[in-house]
Amino acid sequence: MRILYVATTFPVYSETFLRREVRALRALGANLRIVSLHKGDLKFEGLEIDRFHKLELLKLFYLLPLLILFRPVFFWDHWKQLFRRRPRSWINFWENLLGLGAAIVRERDLKLDRPDVIHCVWSSAPAAFGWLSSSFLGRPYSIGAHAYDVFEKGGDWLLPLKAESAAFIHTSTESARSALSKIVDKNKIQLIRRGLNRFPEFKRLRECRSRLRIVCVARLVEKKGFPYQLDIYEALRDSGIDFEVGIVGEGPLRKNLSVEIRNRGFSDRILLKGRLSAEETLSQIAWADALIHTGIIARSGDRDGLPNVIPEAMASGTIIVASPVSGVIEAIEDEQNGFLAEVENRSRWVECFKHIQQDDAMCQRLRGEGREWVEREFSARKNTGRLLELLSEISKS
Repeated sequence: MRILYVATTFPVYSETFLRREVRALRALGANLRIVSLHKGDLKFEGLEIDRFHKLELLKLFYLLPLLILFRPVFFWDHWKQLFRRRPRSWINFWENLLGLGAAIVRERDLKLDRPDVIHCVWSSAPAAFGWLSSSFLGRPYSIGAHAYDVFEKGGDWLLPLKAESAAFIHTSTESARSALSKIVDKNKIQLIRRGLNRFPEFKRLRECRSRLRIVCVARLVEKKGFPYQLDIYEALRDSGIDFEVGIVGEGPLRKNLSVEIRNRGFSDRILLKGRLSAEETLSQIAWADALIHTGIIARSGDRDGLPNVIPEAMASGTIIVASPVSGVIEAIEDEQNGFLAEVENRSRWVECFKHIQQDDAMCQRLRGEGREWVEREFSARKNTGRLLELLSEISKS
């Protein structure tokens, strides 16, 4: 089975779950052609990436008139559907036009390649590419719809249109499935979690935790709730809990966060480590007693699904303390395999970290339950195997 796998950018540092999915698909024998619509590397672990260059869109100056001239019914049937609803943001508008333009430019090439099925990992530019390419090729396509696609400024502009003709919509959290069911046929929605290609070594509980080691792995953006996180650190300090923090990640809030850390007197406790490799990040998780996640709903509506770092930490034996937003509550059950706390409730965060610092028996129970959840729910081979089964089924339609 020949799969055309379409991403916005592949590979990209912040989307480790896609790299894992591609590894698992290849391990399961899938024949992949990966199209990256916006930048990305030319190769991934020996596999060549078909990276689309925006200069190729200049071909539209003659391809679009030819499409209108020789296939007017096809053109107008698709064109009139685009504006049945209003774009929710300029960014999403241009993302979709990029996908549509790229599909027109690559039509001839794809007909020669003859994929059996098209899988679009996001609902924006990749799904726009898949929607039009599916019509060109007469082949089925599927869509991935996750946190950004579903929640950012009300979700992707054309998602209901794309979903109408898609064979299925893949999502990885119950919260996204619930939101999607309000705008698309719920029978098309397939909940398949992401996964780990391999499980890390389960570390021993650190015997002396008088100075707690805390790690945060997150992009430095609004939805990660860093102002609340700094408030929590102040509450920990005021309560007499000794701690040190490593924050792994980059983003537009780095400068402001650095200033706030200095102004609040945390320069000796909190270190901004910047972007680290996957191996270095796992080392930081293994170093820590606890992983903190202060996710919130951003003003745009964007929020996390289930951040991959949470199952990674659970698998390694690092205890999670997180806010109960979106997909987090699907993995973390409070005081069963981790801790949940509202970001504004400082006293609850202090209570959770005191447990981690002082209660060995509780820590061992949380760690064991966390590892068990990951092994049961977060195997890349098992979960990607289910995705591959679905793609195989629709390729035969």
